Amino acid sequence: MPTYDYRCSSTGEVVEVQHRMSEEMKTWGDVCEHTGREPGETAAGTPVEKLITGGHVINSQNMKEPPMLSCGSGGCGNGMCGFNQ
Repeated sequence: MPTYDYRCSSTGEVVEVQHRMSEEMKTWGDVCEHTGREPGETAAGTPVEKLITGGHVINSQNMKEPPMLSCGSGGCGNGMCGFNQ
């Protein structure tokens, strides 16, 4: 399920919410209800803004193998990849 960041238009607080692509979060109340948090002093009807994030694509193969290290940390060993520090 995708994860999205929402910013409260009143307080500027950013909350990460995991929900289906077909769902929409339009208010602080929607975000709080979906995440199980209390709205606090912010009115439930306060609009929220969905933020553009880089999005993370996870390859299941990468989950099984450790990530390659850059040359600066001894990953390739010969310094030819251009990641020397």
